[in-house]
Amino acid sequence: MDMVGHNTLVVLLGATALGMAAGMVGCFMVLRRRALVSDALSHATLPGIVAAFLTGMALGVEGRSLPLLLIGAAISGAVAVATIQAIKRWTRLTEDAAIGAVLSVFFGAGVVLLSVVQELPAANAAGLKGFIFGQTAAMRTGEALGLGALALLAAIMVWLFFKEFRLLAFDEGFARAAGWPTGRIDLALMALVTLVTVVGLQTVGLVLIIALLITPAATARFWTDDLSRMLIIAGGVGAVSGGVGAVLSARFADLPAGAVIVLVATSLFFISLIIAPSRGLLGRSLRRARLRRALMAGELVG
Repeated sequence: MDMVGHNTLVVLLGATALGMAAGMVGCFMVLRRRALVSDALSHATLPGIVAAFLTGMALGVEGRSLPLLLIGAAISGAVAVATIQAIKRWTRLTEDAAIGAVLSVFFGAGVVLLSVVQELPAANAAGLKGFIFGQTAAMRTGEALGLGALALLAAIMVWLFFKEFRLLAFDEGFARAAGWPTGRIDLALMALVTLVTVVGLQTVGLVLIIALLITPAATARFWTDDLSRMLIIAGGVGAVSGGVGAVLSARFADLPAGAVIVLVATSLFFISLIIAPSRGLLGRSLRRARLRRALMAGELVG
């Protein structure tokens, strides 16, 4: 019983930390309308993961070594983001077209490589599927501590570069005209997004990590127009989603934790969509009703 409680606590802390980090970093992706870039980045990690697995086998080391797989995912994701930027800069294609092309090519290459690995007689690719759909329940203490360090690093980075990230999110053209190094600022932001994405792969999987990056930030946007408050709310929504999802998956053993975490985040999004005072559907309806009553009262008086 103590062991079960310990494992649940490890998963709870790790998932909460990941949700907090993803929520904060995702705010800047939402404000910059770069949700699709995050999607491409997460899917583009698959060929890197499988290539790292094959490299480990060729070198005679454990192919499913977590550091090796994460390094492969980071390299593949970074190459994908750089490719998107190069296509956007050197061709007439729009960013969404470049994202679609890169996402399709990288994910397709990853699926092909994965099928090759599964056909190898000596290969055991069972651990690779955890990166596709997530493997939260198998989280170890060291991994949870790593996610805690990630959340701390994300908070420190956002605090240190708050002014730069805010300027890039709201008026990149002005920042460039004013002489700010927008390219390097964007590179730092994308490096942080890549780090959160890669580290979160084993928790929720490459298919669902995009939801954990974008949904808490989109939820926070319903509640405030202030970026500082948005970061706090998004981090809180992400943390609650991770924590509640981990507890529910531990309570009901057949539920996949990654999917439950995303469903909790989505539920909070729809609740905010309805009840948020300024941007929610209910708040807008009430304001319109008050406006109609005021107009009718004015006409009656007139």
